[in-house]
Amino acid sequence: MPLFLDIINIVLPVFSVIGLGWLLRRWQLIDAAFLKQTNKLVYYVCLPLLLFYKIGTADFFANFNGRLIVGSVAAVAITFVASYLYTVVRNYPSRARGVFSQASFRGNIAYMGLAITLNAYGETGLTKAGILMGFLVPFLNLFAILALLWPHRGDGEQRGAIFWVRQIALNPLIIASFLGIIWSFLDLPIPLVFERSLKIATGMTLPLALLAIGGGFSLEKLRGDLFKATLASCVKTIWMPILAFALLFSMGVQGMDLGIGVLIAGTPAATANYIMADQLKGDAELAGASVMLSTLLSAVTYTIALFILRSQGL
Repeated sequence: MPLFLDIINIVLPVFSVIGLGWLLRRWQLIDAAFLKQTNKLVYYVCLPLLLFYKIGTADFFANFNGRLIVGSVAAVAITFVASYLYTVVRNYPSRARGVFSQASFRGNIAYMGLAITLNAYGETGLTKAGILMGFLVPFLNLFAILALLWPHRGDGEQRGAIFWVRQIALNPLIIASFLGIIWSFLDLPIPLVFERSLKIATGMTLPLALLAIGGGFSLEKLRGDLFKATLASCVKTIWMPILAFALLFSMGVQGMDLGIGVLIAGTPAATANYIMADQLKGDAELAGASVMLSTLLSAVTYTIALFILRSQGL
């Protein structure tokens, strides 16, 4: 019973805030315009500040684990290649190939992953997850762009090197993470007035992120090919954490770091998947359905994953 209550106390608060966002939207206390601005605020301001603050004030050498990063990147790369090849073998339409693949490997680390990790492992876990995210996001963006553009490579629209560099190098989460890593690596101090300001400002990040997820929930998004969306959701929330566990364990990653790697790998499909699919000629309906289904499924998969991790002392 104590183990079950521990898991409930980790998972339920996160999905309760998501549910609150859904209720607020149903009660018309928040609307689409509010959610659009909230997502911008979280993505461009709150999350970058949170990542810089948590990573920059941490002991870099105590929180950095190279094997955790390499194993996590390998899990993403393997899933990217395998999921895309599956769409080719199954002869999926070009608009669905990249979207299916992206939904299979690109998770909502910033919103869901950090929140779950914070509840499971506290501030230390959040810092470690932030460092891991700083190295993961460039690969996630690169593979997502490749997955979405490769099926349309013969359509006549060419993307130059500048486009690819901008998509990866100008991501605010990447910039904030690496600034934090450099700050932490050099052991630079943060003046007390700025540290206290960051502590206040970053306190709103995860609640706003979870409210935005819940507010964006809509049955209208469950359209298109639900079989493909369900399959991609299962790959993301079941296959990826199992693969990550196998890779990390075989590389000697243990303890909290192993648990963080599994939880980050098990995040549901990123909300940004829908936006990228819509902008890069992908099947937006499939993307939206995958985000919805994987988020709902993750309530179950996270509970099971945490039960296994906790029962093994992780």
